[in-house]
Amino acid sequence: MAMHHYLRLSFILLFVITSFISIYFIIKKRRNKKAPKLLSKEKYSLSTLEDMSEISISNDSFFNIWPYVSELKAAKILSNKIKESELIHKVYRNSTKDFEHVLLATEKENHFVEVVIDRNKKKAMGYLFLNL
Repeated sequence: MAMHHYLRLSFILLFVITSFISIYFIIKKRRNKKAPKLLSKEKYSLSTLEDMSEISISNDSFFNIWPYVSELKAAKILSNKIKESELIHKVYRNSTKDFEHVLLATEKENHFVEVVIDRNKKKAMGYLFLNL
């Protein structure tokens, strides 16, 4: 009977240690979660070398920006008060169709969050604040 008791205690101890290790890695992963990246002037200027032309917002051919918008809202860069139907102000694409610039409205008039998208890599490069 004593052997059965030690075996049970060893399994409980193994379970507790495994639980603590799992919790540690979950917390570590959440802390290392990437936030949206603020673009430097150099990277921004690389995306604007060619002529930019405005494309229609009703045109669905531009990049799916909504997952990135959710990240911006979670990081408190964009306000949750603005309706999604009013969020996209303008969309621009360069002449080689490599980059898109999406202007997102903020609560302040003539202040925007500009998201730069690399269409070749199919991901957002980052954002920057734009005051007109």
